[in-house]
Amino acid sequence: MPMPDRNSNPPRHSLVHIPMASLHFCHECNNLLYPKADPERRVMVYACRICEYDELGENKCVYRNDLQVVTQEQQGVTQDLENDPTLPHSNISCPKCNHTDAVYFQDQSKRKHTRMILFYVCTNCGHTFEDPDLKEERREG
Repeated sequence: MPMPDRNSNPPRHSLVHIPMASLHFCHECNNLLYPKADPERRVMVYACRICEYDELGENKCVYRNDLQVVTQEQQGVTQDLENDPTLPHSNISCPKCNHTDAVYFQDQSKRKHTRMILFYVCTNCGHTFEDPDLKEERREG
């Protein structure tokens, strides 16, 4: 197998290294080291809260907050929900077949700032839909 040339460019599909926050421990008393600013040396250090030990912080990342893309409301798995005896029924009209019996359930996303969304499943054709009146309110508001 040929050795890669050291002067060649790295492949375009290489991953970007993102520094991760890691735990550091005291070499004297084995307690956790905490990030702390050292104003005299004007550097960040990891310092022990029990003894006087500290070490320079090579990694400047002390905390990483990964934000995830917030997706829109989703129905989730809706197989055979129209036959589930534990779900409540509503006399809402199905937009697909106009049948007036549907079971309903709440959106399962765990977001703080979301209003309650109800999904309906027609007991006749199994079509999943939201309340059309609420969709109109969302567009207007």
